[in-house]
Amino acid sequence: MQITHIFILVGYIALMIGVGLWFSRSKSVASGEDFLLAGRSLPAPVLAGTLLATFVGSGSIIGAASFIYQYGPWAGMFFFAGTFAGIIVLFFLAKRVHQLSKYTIPQLLEVRFGKPVRIIATVIILVAFIGITAYQFTGAGYIISLITPLTPVQGTIVAAVLITFLALGGGLKSVAWTDFLSIFIVAVSLIALAIYVFAVDLGGISSYVNALDPIKLTVTGGLTPLQLLGYFLPLFLLILGDQNMYQRLAAAASANTARTATIFFFIGAAIVIAPIILLASGSSVLQPGIEADMAILSLAGAEFSPLMLGGLLLTGAFALIVTTGSSYLLTCSGNIVHDLVGQIRGREVSDWQALVIGRMGVLGVALLAYVMVQFFPSVLALQIYAYTMYGVAITPALFAALFWKRATGVAVAVAMIVGGVVTITWEVQGLSEQVNAIIISLPITLVVLVVLSLLTQPRSPRVESGTHASLR
Repeated sequence: MQITHIFILVGYIALMIGVGLWFSRSKSVASGEDFLLAGRSLPAPVLAGTLLATFVGSGSIIGAASFIYQYGPWAGMFFFAGTFAGIIVLFFLAKRVHQLSKYTIPQLLEVRFGKPVRIIATVIILVAFIGITAYQFTGAGYIISLITPLTPVQGTIVAAVLITFLALGGGLKSVAWTDFLSIFIVAVSLIALAIYVFAVDLGGISSYVNALDPIKLTVTGGLTPLQLLGYFLPLFLLILGDQNMYQRLAAAASANTARTATIFFFIGAAIVIAPIILLASGSSVLQPGIEADMAILSLAGAEFSPLMLGGLLLTGAFALIVTTGSSYLLTCSGNIVHDLVGQIRGREVSDWQALVIGRMGVLGVALLAYVMVQFFPSVLALQIYAYTMYGVAITPALFAALFWKRATGVAVAVAMIVGGVVTITWEVQGLSEQVNAIIISLPITLVVLVVLSLLTQPRSPRVESGTHASLR
């Protein structure tokens, strides 16, 4: 425990609480649209910052770092390649998404496929996003336990309370601006630490390369191509269909602002991900045999970095995790307001009701996320499960709605259920230790979607003319 680290962390937490209180004012959050879409007023830099901070949370600082520690930098690049490929696709979708201006993905699906699909999509999204929120709690708890005398379990509780507070207060306005501030802390701390570790601890790039396990210098890091694909696809499919991404693009001040923000998002991702890959793989040289989840966070120790730099690293990582957790709590509350309560009532809720129910939803999801934390052995395992559940069940349905006119509601509904069931079954059976579930569940989902769509095409109405009929 270092007093310097505690002061830096406390200072960050105080700043975030101040921002949360500022945007909790009634005039900042006066309606459900203010709470969930920031009044559709976000400028490009803030929008880019919140896009980046939302996607780069404990899944990157802990989960991806664990993967890179085990399999090396080249495999790490392939792991993150799905992020960049997804951002490129988002660039071309940004204007269309902003123009659709839906609160949630299930709302968008209902326009094409009807209410049953909307309800099924809502349940699947909540299951996946509660999982993503859960590992943010775990990751932030790790960091608090490193800095303070608290245990990881106690740290997780503290983190859950802070993350929930930020989501409860000012909604997306609060989350977006804390994201924007946090991403600077993250980028500066990761870049500065990478320079220090490679210059001082590792003695330069050549020493690092010579000391790295030879198998980690290969493209696959010892994994089979199929196993490596099992790590690439979840990130790629998640970012393509992530409701958080779509909500933020809808919250932009204009359609052009949304597209500009995706360019900044791509650049920012490169700036943040490069040092993550270097630090995690460098940690495997400096600290062989440690718990892989701690690959980057452990470099904050006094033996590897100056106190101030180590404190910035831990605070930066904490910042990413907190803002990502708040984002997923917020987007889950949108599903509860519009896709569950609204559908049960048979009509959309009022602005005031959306605000109240949204905040109640945040609390409920936070409690469920804390319970889910107890059932997964590592952040990476929980991360891949959550990404796979969403990417397999939701992303194909979303792209069918946007781009395939022959897709039918029956086919989409069955495909979503089949994809979710296969993913959960694969995880429960422990088969993901050999091959990640997405390698099996994605092809099955796509086959079901395509085949059933072709088999359930609506028949054209018959037009009687004289003694014979023709099909239009």
